[in-house]
Amino acid sequence: MSTLTPRVALESALITHGFAYPRNAQVAREMAQAVRECKAQPCIIAVLGGQVRIGLHDDEIEALARAKDVRKCSTRDLGILIGMGLDGGTTVAATMFLAAKHGIGVFATGGIGGVHRGHPFDVSADLIELSRTPVTVVCAGAKALLDLPLTFEHLETLGVPVIGYQTDEIPAFYARRSGLRADIRAETPQDVARIVRVRRALGLPGGELVCAPVPREAELSREVAEEAIIEAQRRADEAGIHGPAATPFMLDQIAKLTGGASVRANVALLINNARIAAHIARAMMDE
Repeated sequence: MSTLTPRVALESALITHGFAYPRNAQVAREMAQAVRECKAQPCIIAVLGGQVRIGLHDDEIEALARAKDVRKCSTRDLGILIGMGLDGGTTVAATMFLAAKHGIGVFATGGIGGVHRGHPFDVSADLIELSRTPVTVVCAGAKALLDLPLTFEHLETLGVPVIGYQTDEIPAFYARRSGLRADIRAETPQDVARIVRVRRALGLPGGELVCAPVPREAELSREVAEEAIIEAQRRADEAGIHGPAATPFMLDQIAKLTGGASVRANVALLINNARIAAHIARAMMDE
């Protein structure tokens, strides 16, 4: 058994674009604490003043949480932000890329990006990054406001395995079930670690998507979630909001339509995913 402390990457886009202050700082701290409680080291990744930061200090979390107009940083933006000395909150794609470059193999997030409903050519860079960067991503599926069947068909085409963590179905972010089957069910962190080790040994490209359902007590029913998503999409289309601006707009609308229940579910699944990622990171270090 290794005596080294395993590391878990955490994104910073949830601080800059996921929640309003002060909830954004609170959630980031709670995720980091959940990782520590599982005897792993949390590493919140961000770009600050053009410098890549692997593991933010508390004052940096606070500053980023309070900052206005910070750029949402995907892989295409890394060269721009670093070259121009700017700040950026890293998305799933950018966090994966930077985590891999710094030897971190496990990453916890809420939900990955994917194919937007009604806009099949609007596809998140997260899917491409999953196909080429060897990082195991723990999430609650794709963001529920996306086209889930098309998103997971894309992942199949790209060769990304979708692992259900203690579930046969891929969760639907706010809801525990989507009706879509995972490629395999993993009961334990050790099951996930075995799959990852074999994939690395075979030299297969890309990472793995580990999908863990939202804790049952915080779940939003599929019917309630879907009704809110459809209405939020209608409002976004009516306002002509598409592309990068669509997700934050729709998440805000869904929160209002569900009386805050979607936010409670989001926070619960983020902390749950952080714990699971820490356990997987520990299992990956145990030989």
